[in-house]
Amino acid sequence: MPDLGVHVKKQATAVSIPVVADSGIPYFVGTAPVHTAAKPAKPNYPVLCTSWDEAVEKLGFSYDWKKYTLCEAVYSHFQLYGCQPAIFCNVLDPADADMKKAAASQSYTVSGHVVALPFETLWEGLKATSGEGESGVVLQEGEDYTLFYDEEKGCVLELLEGGTAYDATSLTVESAQLDPAAVTNTDIVMGLNQVDACMTAVGQVPDLLLAPGFSHDTVVAAVMATKAAGINGLFGAKALIDADCSTGGVTEYSQLTAYKNKNNFVDVNQIVCWPQVKLGEYQFHLSTQLAGLMASVDSINGGCPYESPSNKNLKIDGCCLENGSEVNLTWEQVNLIAGSWGVVTAINFMGMGWTAKGNYTACYPANTDVKDQFIPISRMFDWVGNTFVRTFWARLDRPMVPRLVDNILDTCNIWLNGQVAAEHLLGARAVMLESENNPLDLAAGIIRIHVYITPPSPMQECDFTLEYDIGYLQSAFAA
Repeated sequence: MPDLGVHVKKQATAVSIPVVADSGIPYFVGTAPVHTAAKPAKPNYPVLCTSWDEAVEKLGFSYDWKKYTLCEAVYSHFQLYGCQPAIFCNVLDPADADMKKAAASQSYTVSGHVVALPFETLWEGLKATSGEGESGVVLQEGEDYTLFYDEEKGCVLELLEGGTAYDATSLTVESAQLDPAAVTNTDIVMGLNQVDACMTAVGQVPDLLLAPGFSHDTVVAAVMATKAAGINGLFGAKALIDADCSTGGVTEYSQLTAYKNKNNFVDVNQIVCWPQVKLGEYQFHLSTQLAGLMASVDSINGGCPYESPSNKNLKIDGCCLENGSEVNLTWEQVNLIAGSWGVVTAINFMGMGWTAKGNYTACYPANTDVKDQFIPISRMFDWVGNTFVRTFWARLDRPMVPRLVDNILDTCNIWLNGQVAAEHLLGARAVMLESENNPLDLAAGIIRIHVYITPPSPMQECDFTLEYDIGYLQSAFAA
């Protein structure tokens, strides 16, 4: 029977909307005082945070950044740069017997109905006793006292009015304590390996890997480079590492090139930073602030990493070594560090304020392939590749017919043309070359798309020629 009338049907669009990869998302691995957190995050597992309050709620916070390295990252990324999101992996586990000191009893003086315990004090298993010997009374939390953490006072035990020991002048407290110093480079490596869980655990894939306070270790730096080459075996990233600037490391700029080569910091996916930096009384690893700066620059450019962080303002007022001693670099020294040795540093140049300086990844000067040596170009290759992985993953396992190939090519080229129009790329095209697609591969369901892209290089030098023109003299005094 005919279906009378006017009918409309919808056909699938010939091109797809690209799923553009995120950029400027850091993955920080380190230690956090999670025992003080209101809603403690699971140790050794990625946690996504979009604000200062959320990070403190999940990780806790302390200004002792040598013990708690993730707190440096939380402060820098959210308070100084105002960037989000960020992903953190805390490897300091209060439940791990190797990461805490055994419970021990100690007598404390009560002042104003309050006892100040060490910040590392763990609540679980804590036993507070009023009185001495057999006559001592074990206090009950919630009835006799309450516990809370204070950044300045540490773990505070406050006696409650109406409790059995409200007027006590001393207490005996038995408790275990967290031991941040027990964390090893092996623990950090395990945390780095968890970056592959980000895709399913938090729904984000980071493109910046950091381990402030640990990345100067050669094993940690090597693992960071390996993970950056292919998160989940698919997504490209960059590892931001710090050259050691403690005693025995790089304490003079002239030691950098030998140090870099000796420690094999020459990978295309590494960005080496030196020295450390400071702001007021706070001291940061340069990699931590560089992550915030890169995220900020990417955000200004609509999430596209085509612009270098070099010559952009850091949130610092000086450079320093691990021990806090000042480092004051001349322009000639910075030019060597950043321009010849492939290290990112900082400089205060002629009223511009403190800026990052350096356009090269760690592979420079040994590797001078443009797509590898320049930070923004290398990141653009990662970003374009990551975008294609995310966009066309849904096309896998569909029948490989010409319409499918046309859809892929058209989608690629429309998006690439948009990047060219925005001057994120100087030129780009996607083609399917016959020479790269033999019949056996096609029969096996394999197609190869060749993508040509040219991201803009950072302008590192601009030369002016000055010439005295006598003609202007003649014009000025002509009758």
